Amino acid sequence: MPESGIGQRNSAVLAGILALAALFRLHDVQQPLIDAFSWRQASTAMMADNFLTRSWNIFFPEVSWTGPGPAYQGRELQIISYITALLYTLFGWHDWLGRLVAIAFGLWGVFALHRLLDRLWDTMHAHAGAFLLAIMPGAVFIDQSFLPDPAMLSLVITGAWLYVVYLQEDRHGLLVLSGVITTLGVLAKLPGIAVVAPMTYATFAILQVRGRLNPRRVLQIMPVALIAGALILGYYRWALYVGTNYPPYHVAGSGYLWDDGLSKFFSQAFYFPAVWKIVSNWLFTLPVVILAGIALLAAPPGIADQARHKAAPWFFHVWLAGALLIYFFAAREIKTNPWNFHIFSVPVAALAGRGLVLLTAMDGGLLKGSRARWLRLAAIVGVVIVGGSIPGLQLMKTPYAQSGRQLGARLSSLSKPGDLVIAVSATIGDPIAIYYSRRRGWVFPPGGGMNDWSVLPDDSEAIDMLETLRAKDAAWFGVAKNARDSKGRKLLEYNPGLIAHLDKTAERVINDDTMLIYRLAPPMASCRGNRMKRVADPTQSSSNAEPATQGF
Repeated sequence: MPESGIGQRNSAVLAGILALAALFRLHDVQQPLIDAFSWRQASTAMMADNFLTRSWNIFFPEVSWTGPGPAYQGRELQIISYITALLYTLFGWHDWLGRLVAIAFGLWGVFALHRLLDRLWDTMHAHAGAFLLAIMPGAVFIDQSFLPDPAMLSLVITGAWLYVVYLQEDRHGLLVLSGVITTLGVLAKLPGIAVVAPMTYATFAILQVRGRLNPRRVLQIMPVALIAGALILGYYRWALYVGTNYPPYHVAGSGYLWDDGLSKFFSQAFYFPAVWKIVSNWLFTLPVVILAGIALLAAPPGIADQARHKAAPWFFHVWLAGALLIYFFAAREIKTNPWNFHIFSVPVAALAGRGLVLLTAMDGGLLKGSRARWLRLAAIVGVVIVGGSIPGLQLMKTPYAQSGRQLGARLSSLSKPGDLVIAVSATIGDPIAIYYSRRRGWVFPPGGGMNDWSVLPDDSEAIDMLETLRAKDAAWFGVAKNARDSKGRKLLEYNPGLIAHLDKTAERVINDDTMLIYRLAPPMASCRGNRMKRVADPTQSSSNAEPATQGF
């Protein structure tokens, strides 16, 4: 077959993979932010809102669930939320615009992985690996969520691809471009730092094969690496400063090795039982795990012909090792907020693609015209999609936070602009009801800082918290009737004293099957005839942890 024909066919296959990736990611794109990641998506969406309505300064990301504000937080560089805010100026506010921005990054990531695999292995493995990234349920679901992770993964894949091209072809302009894009990827989400491991390996492997590994070449690379490192360190030091010097004194993330200690990680077996449930149920699913396991038992492609391909055949194995190192230091944080596993999507997709090629071509080349091999390929693909991708996505797309959205919409219709609301969603601490109220206010118990706000206080403390917030001009209190905390306790059952206090000091406006809403009296009116206790401001200390996944 002429070379042009081969190129056209491979381009058609890539186009088909990208179309499939788009089909999976765009399905139900207009679903409100009420799926399993509602908690974290609500915060990201609020930051986009506040860029639009309060300040365009990207270095001061702000949420709306800690009162009238300002409520700056220590967060990653808000690439997706900032782009979404810019789109709001053109198209108006739509909660699904953030999903579209994330999907665009995700689709580019599939393309970039295909090109990277083609550079390091071969075109057949590029097709297989990109196909797996296109349909793996965890990658699909994260890529269609209003989260920073799709930008992180897309950018670090692109940076790695351009860097490999630079190493293979001495295109020096790509060194700087790769450095810029990779730096942005790590700033978009810190787990992207794992890409440094395979890029470092590729530097030595490829230059060694080409006979160009020398001090002069390394010195050409070092300035870009040092500048990238300085920018990354500088930004995250700034994020830490913002999160520790501005109310509500919140730095996103918790559960690191230096917080918990190695003994706790060992006692929890590094959270592997919980992680396995995530991995097998929806993140990768068993068919993909089996394919990747097969690849780990075999040598990578091209290992016997490195000189011709100028390749680093163990690139994705090293990427996996780098991601595992990140997990070692942040096991509880990653387990609690599993979108952080997205950095694993690249090595798992590449290795699973390798496993797919090995199984399909066990008795010869894939493209030999054997009907049996094509039937085998179709069967494996069918198992991966039907047995893994579809049920995994259905699990994660379940509208767990629907009652919170309904509560927020009702608060929006009852309140007026400028009113401050207190809202309790189905998952205690989830700010989704605040987001859909289109108001500022507080989750309950109030969030931010170092305490755990996913756990209900007792009645006495809950009443004190309520009165403190009322004194800060909270005008509405709403609770979803299915609201429960991280210990499984329902607010209406665990805090009857709080509800009784509200019935005495506020006006019950809504009481239906899904929610209770009270109009709060001004603080002096509510205190008439009652003795109020002085309490510390609860908005000044709550938890770094955002236990944002729910229902699975």
